[in-house]
Order: sequence, then C-alpha cells, then structure tokens
Amino acid sequence: MKIFIETPVWLGDAIMASVAIKNVIEHFRDAHVVIFGSFAATEIYKAYEGVERVVVDESKKSKNRWLWLYNMAKEQGKFDLAISFRRQWSTKFLLHFINASQKIHYKRLSNVSMHQVKRYNDFASFALKTELPLTDLYIPFPAHTYPKPTLGLNPGATYGSAKRWYPQEFANVAIALHTHYDIVIFGGAGEVDIANEIETIIKHHGIKNVDNKAGKTSIRSLCELIGGLNLFITNDSGPLHISAAYKIPTVAIFGPTISTETHGWNNPHETIVKLHLSCQPCMKRTCPLGHHRCMKDIHATDVLEAIKQIS
Repeated sequence: MKIFIETPVWLGDAIMASVAIKNVIEHFRDAHVVIFGSFAATEIYKAYEGVERVVVDESKKSKNRWLWLYNMAKEQGKFDLAISFRRQWSTKFLLHFINASQKIHYKRLSNVSMHQVKRYNDFASFALKTELPLTDLYIPFPAHTYPKPTLGLNPGATYGSAKRWYPQEFANVAIALHTHYDIVIFGGAGEVDIANEIETIIKHHGIKNVDNKAGKTSIRSLCELIGGLNLFITNDSGPLHISAAYKIPTVAIFGPTISTETHGWNNPHETIVKLHLSCQPCMKRTCPLGHHRCMKDIHATDVLEAIKQIS
C-alpha cells in the first residue's frame, strides 16, 4: 500500500499533527509512506519509521506555483490513499492531480473549541473510519545532554510580531536566573536580531554563561537542544511544541492566540502566562490596536512567579 500525506505548513502545527500522522502510519503498518510538506515539517517526519521519502514543498519559490504542484503530483506515481492536513485551496488543487484511489482533504469536524492536537486526530479518525488513540506528541530525536542545568529562551514567533514577548523582559528573566542555569537563546534565521539584542543586554550585566544559537541550528539540532533543557521560556511558537514533546518544564507566554487550543499538549510541566484583556484573542499577526498590551503588560516578574508553579 502507498500513502501520500501532506503535513500542516507551520512547524508548530506539524508537530501538533504528529499524533494523528503517526497514528495513520501505524494503522497501515506495512505501507510505503510519502510525506509532503514544508522543509521544517519534512525534517521531522523523514525520521519516522515507515516513511519511505519526503518531498519538500517549494511551490512558493517557483515561477508558477500551480504548475510546480501539478508537475510534482504527476511525478509521484499512484497511491492508495492521499490525505492532507491542510485547508488551503492549493491543497484542493494538489489533491485533484494526485493519482490516488482515495483522497481526503482536512476539514474541521466541529466548531467547538478544542486543542489542535485533538482536532487533527479526530480528523484522522474520521478519515480512516476508526477511533485512533490520542497520545503524546512524537519527535524521533534524542535529547541533548547539557553539562549543567540549562535555561532556554525562545523570543521568536514566525507567525508575526503580535505573538512575541519583548527582548528586555526575556533578558530580565535570564539575568535573574543566571546563577542557577546556563542560558541558551534560540531563534530562526529571521530572529537573529532579536536574539542578539537579548544576548547584548545579558552580557552588559557581566554575565558570560550565555550561548546564542539563533540562526545556527538545524531542525533536528533545535529539537535535540530544546529536548535537553531544564527550563524553557517561550512564546506561542513551534519550539513550544518541541518542548511539549519532550515534556520540558516550560513557561508559555500567550498574547493574541487561544492558549486552550495551542498550548503544549500533554506537558504536565507547563504553565501559561497570559492576560485577560477585552481585545484577546485577536488572532492577528500584528496588534490591530497598536498598543500590544497583551504582551507588553507581561513582565519578567510575572514569568519568574510562574516558574515557581511548575511541578
């Protein structure tokens, strides 16, 4: 049996879909599986048992996205099942041209608010006409071993600035805890400036046990490094879900998004810091009101207090 699986686009969503996708792969245990998705998503899924190969979605980089998708679909051969965990119109286009006996396009089965992990798994259960187990997130990479207790800071959020807590506040947390932990700063290629600002503030206080990894990690090494932390401070972002997969003690800072739907799944060592403003949640990439109080009014003292609540 051959199966084509299209993952969600964002790293965090791809990790939240790991429960459902792992269930699909294990349901068809002897199947040959092709994973199609973003570079970040395929970097995780190519290590899954049962995945024969991955295809990175580079359609947006091509001169003609639709022609790229058409050609890619035609190059894949025949499948018994094609299942997508995306809702975009481009997915409908892709599935139209994929040669598969059965094609299933992601849809929300309920308007009731629920965690996105459950929503993805419910969809997979619906697609396969069976009840799939709701288990932990799965990342198949071993956790890094640090020589000393280590605090990780993740100040980025690819989705947009509305989800980002402020560099000065991240630095203030690190300054308060540097005698207890070595400090590692994480970030993608587009978040290097933010990470550098935090590093500069910390080192201005004479603190030397800080390592800025922003823009220097692969997806695999990012997972392994976060997986070995003793404490993690993060915005609502892909790395939040990495920490949940490894069940790392985590303070998750939420502003414009819905924490009950995208907090760290099944992580008993997570605590959430958020305000309860009338404008929350707006779900916008940038603050539509211009004041960004949902993040600006959260301070390092709030996060330090939340750390005390982590079991």
